[in-house]
Amino acid sequence: MKTDLIIYNAAQLLTCASNRKPKKGAEMNDLSIIENGAAAILDGKIAAVGETKHILDHFSAKETFDAGGMVVTPGFVECHTHLVFAGDRLEEFELKIKGADYLEILKNGGGILSTVRRTRAASIEDLIETSAKRLDKLLAFGVTTCEIKTGYGLDTESELKMLEAIIELNESHPIELVPTFLPAHAVPPEFKENPDAYVALICREMLPSAAKLLADRGFTGKFYADVFCEKNAFDLIQSKQVLEAARSLGFGIKAHVDEFTNLGGARMAIALDADSIDHLDAISDEEIKMLASSDTIGVVTPTVNFNFGSCDFANARKFIDENCAVALSTDYNPGSAPCPSLPNTMAIACRYQKLLPAEAFNAATINAAFAVGRGSEIGSLEAGKAADILMFDTKDYREIIYEFGGNFIEQVWKSGTAVYEKV
Repeated sequence: MKTDLIIYNAAQLLTCASNRKPKKGAEMNDLSIIENGAAAILDGKIAAVGETKHILDHFSAKETFDAGGMVVTPGFVECHTHLVFAGDRLEEFELKIKGADYLEILKNGGGILSTVRRTRAASIEDLIETSAKRLDKLLAFGVTTCEIKTGYGLDTESELKMLEAIIELNESHPIELVPTFLPAHAVPPEFKENPDAYVALICREMLPSAAKLLADRGFTGKFYADVFCEKNAFDLIQSKQVLEAARSLGFGIKAHVDEFTNLGGARMAIALDADSIDHLDAISDEEIKMLASSDTIGVVTPTVNFNFGSCDFANARKFIDENCAVALSTDYNPGSAPCPSLPNTMAIACRYQKLLPAEAFNAATINAAFAVGRGSEIGSLEAGKAADILMFDTKDYREIIYEFGGNFIEQVWKSGTAVYEKV
């Protein structure tokens, strides 16, 4: 069979194959590794994977690429980011080192609200330019698909400006983007005394306007709405109102829940068939069982805890042992997780949350793909899926997590096209 590209001679080819479903429990420790592996690619999709001899015996290609005994894997899927924003939070970084906590900073007008002021003032051109540079960093660390949330505008005009920037970036950057509309990220100062009125504005005006913008721009991929269900943000009733309104307009559902306090958000979001619930530091044992029996992905963000200097992490080991589907994310954002590296995130998860390296890889690929509604198209190297492929300069995938702080990426392909090569 004639194909466009064959990548061969990989010491290990990690397929992360999952039979079109997220991996749970013991399945998360199975990477379906092919020793001396190869992949044949046609029209931007995987035509076949197998041992090098088998692929070269049964397929020919316009172009061949010798992996030289390196490790080949699916592209990373970054399933939770806030990387479209203006300014930085360097002063707050120092405050946190001195002992100020996140909710204290937020209550005093810092945190999200400080980024809101800068993002409202920024032009869409500035947002696109700075965000493209952040996406370049993610690409260099192997991300081929990335979810990006709004949430630093907190008024209709600014939230739509952020969404427009995400749409523009999706059309211009090699990384494929999944937009999430998150006006329910914090209560803006102008609604401080009447948060219910802000929730009403989100449901009545902001969500319909976002849905219309996506339709007008011809966006055909999956898109989401999200809410920060947390003390000093949105309570359970408000959060449910936002998510139900979003679902009625065709948005997929995500929810920030149980990051600091348990308000019942996990139970609520699972009942609404959320594709993911994210953070989960304070989730209850009962809700863990609910998560395990659902199709919802539990997304953990160990970079946040690391950035806070905390050793109290979401119990991802227990989630997996209880048969939940777990995904990993950097939560790349200016305040709580200024980190563009999924490999470093995986390294933290293995050390502090006791994931095995194979579990971390599945959490950053196939399960993360299901967390953004794309598990049938990306996240593993299986016939018919997009040829989103990474090559690492090592002979054993475990070294990518064992040696933390660096970058083993040598080459990145998106839909069969080379989009990054280490210089």
